[in-house]
Amino acid sequence: MKLRFRVILIVTFVFLLVQSTVMAWPGPDVLPVVEPEAVGLSSQRLERLGAILQADIEQGKIPGAVVLVARRGKIAYFESFGMRDKEAKAPMKKDAIFRIYSMTKPIVTVGAMLLNQEGKLFFTDPVSKYVPELGKLKVCAETTNAQTGEASCNDTPSFRDMTIQDLLRHTSGLTYGFFGKSAVKGMYVKTGVETQDQTLPEMIAKMGKLPLAYQPGTIWDYSRSTDVLGRVIEVASGMPLDRFLEERVLRPLKMEDSGFYVKPEKHNRIAEGQKDPKTGKAPALNDVTKPPRLLSGGGGMIATTMDYARFLQMLLDGGKLDGVQLLNRKIVEYMTADHMGAAVKPGPIYLPGIGYGFGLGFAVRLQNGVSAWPGTAGDYYWDGWAGTTFWVDPKEELFAIFMIQEPSQRLQYRYLMRSIVYQSILN
Repeated sequence: MKLRFRVILIVTFVFLLVQSTVMAWPGPDVLPVVEPEAVGLSSQRLERLGAILQADIEQGKIPGAVVLVARRGKIAYFESFGMRDKEAKAPMKKDAIFRIYSMTKPIVTVGAMLLNQEGKLFFTDPVSKYVPELGKLKVCAETTNAQTGEASCNDTPSFRDMTIQDLLRHTSGLTYGFFGKSAVKGMYVKTGVETQDQTLPEMIAKMGKLPLAYQPGTIWDYSRSTDVLGRVIEVASGMPLDRFLEERVLRPLKMEDSGFYVKPEKHNRIAEGQKDPKTGKAPALNDVTKPPRLLSGGGGMIATTMDYARFLQMLLDGGKLDGVQLLNRKIVEYMTADHMGAAVKPGPIYLPGIGYGFGLGFAVRLQNGVSAWPGTAGDYYWDGWAGTTFWVDPKEELFAIFMIQEPSQRLQYRYLMRSIVYQSILN
């Protein structure tokens, strides 16, 4: 009886120990959660953010939001606000799935870094090595008709082909057709480059018949470069872009709710925009309920806030997460360094903003001052058209993510997040 009692006692003790460990430590797909003060942040100051968001939700500025702030490898603030789907009266939850639009670009960039590590592509490679249609393109020397005001091109030869590095830093000479005006942008719209109802090869075939907006390697211009990079990854890896990212990036990082569309069983977690009370129209967001024809490496992915947090923590930790070394530390350092220097000039619409250069996949801060928002030299950021945004501050061991689906409000909350998070730092 004594032996049996001791065995029962030992088994009970081990069971309780395991249970307490499971409760104290999140699973591998969740970063540890602590009080803000444990990582040098102020709870009281961070709560200002929630108060502002709640007031904005009550005023109808946004339907809902999810916010996450992490420091020193731990989550200090992770909250949801308002409605995930205002029309359906569904409250926002932390596991809501968002269209991240251009926050897709850093993920696809990491895919290219993996292939570089394996010697399957080099940043000096001409893009035409993988996508022949984009070799030996002409460059538009734009002229404007004084009488009609119409812009047109006098095509001139390109000095060189665009390279993989050009794709990564938006100096390829390609552009976007959906914002700003130029002769080439007009051609993108007219020829259907901008439509979602096409495949990557079909899009590239159209671009291959048009002139470049600039000489490769000379001007930063936000562009379809990362879409082309997605096709390069397909050719270099021998896999469709969605499958490559699933197997090589998302699965190793346990980003279980990320991809190019939302599976049917998760449709009830999709965050939606709200109708404009003046027009009755909701923002025209991508349909993410089924696989898309266009695997857009520049803006086609979806993710949860926690999934993206795992991605950023990997970058902040030098390419490693949960014992998985996805990227080499030196590759991460290379990605997050400025790649513009003095040779590349900002284009007419320079999205990174004053005080920022551009690395491989995101904007990189050049110095503590100059920029109109707080930060630290070496921090890097990017955002998405529907209002999602992030930044990583390696010196402060910090990153923050803000998720909404309201395009009209994207700039305001980028500034708000910076101000509130930096003023919350205690040490």
